[in-house]
Amino acid sequence: MSVEPAGLVPTLSPRAPSAEHGVSPFIELDRPTWARLSTEIDSPLNQEDIDRLRGTGDPLDLDEIRDVYLPLSRLLNLYVEAAGHTHNVTTTFLGERMHRTPFVIAVAGSVAVGKSTIARVLREMLRRWPSTPDVQLVTTDGFLLPNAELERRGLMERKGFPESYDQRALLRFVAAVKSGAEEVRAPWYSHLVYDIVPDREIVVRRPDVLIVEGLNVLQPARRHRDGRVGLALSDYFDFSLFVDARTADIENWYIQRFRQLRSSAFADPQSYFRRFATLSDAEAEATARGYWRGINEPNLTENVLPTRGRAQLVLSKDADHSVRRVLLRKT
Repeated sequence: MSVEPAGLVPTLSPRAPSAEHGVSPFIELDRPTWARLSTEIDSPLNQEDIDRLRGTGDPLDLDEIRDVYLPLSRLLNLYVEAAGHTHNVTTTFLGERMHRTPFVIAVAGSVAVGKSTIARVLREMLRRWPSTPDVQLVTTDGFLLPNAELERRGLMERKGFPESYDQRALLRFVAAVKSGAEEVRAPWYSHLVYDIVPDREIVVRRPDVLIVEGLNVLQPARRHRDGRVGLALSDYFDFSLFVDARTADIENWYIQRFRQLRSSAFADPQSYFRRFATLSDAEAEATARGYWRGINEPNLTENVLPTRGRAQLVLSKDADHSVRRVLLRKT
């Protein structure tokens, strides 16, 4: 179950992407330094927006928006504008007009780390910038194999692991978006029924920005049996960020969220997890901890954490869910 100027520090923390001989490809900024990078810009979101965007158990507030996500939206806007300049150079060189393709941003991280909330916040904030009014969001949940197929393959207990996804379909989807296709469709996943909904789709029609959020979006390319190395999903990303935290903190967040869901999503008669709605606090904690240690922690350790160093930016959270430092890849 995957219910889902001063202050620049040249060295890395133990949780930061590692590097040989103490030399890092990242610049690490503490929160005050990062926050000062957008002091001349007002936050476009208010408390009502935040209440709508934050997920269960994620204490997002106005300070976090101002200090962390406002600078991040400014940085991403600059990247989008730079991509536009590159596009203009290419069309000038070729001597013909071509449609600019969407700028694709990846958001990766563990179950319960808050990546879905961050993806929604970035979508809303980037929409406020004049150069990116059309921002769409797709989660990789829609590319999970249907439950019936997972059962057939004996993979229900590995849902969320790389092998539980239709990797080819996901790769084709993002490749089509980056090729400039007029319309690209993705399957619809329902967290309520914990499965793909066959008669629903997400339709992406050449947005300015597409955000792709998921556990395994930064996985490297797989090597085929004949030795060839295929394309990786990340080959199509223009920018990628990883949401990081101590594993013990993520486990606590996962358990807290599970307990809160008993009186909300789990209580819905249509919920796949309705059997958990009447669990006591002790039973809920034991159940959640079992799922975490049997499924989600192994997936985090084996598959998600190893991709952290592939990101262009890492948001590092403390135990209270607040971002305390940011690592930005040097260019």
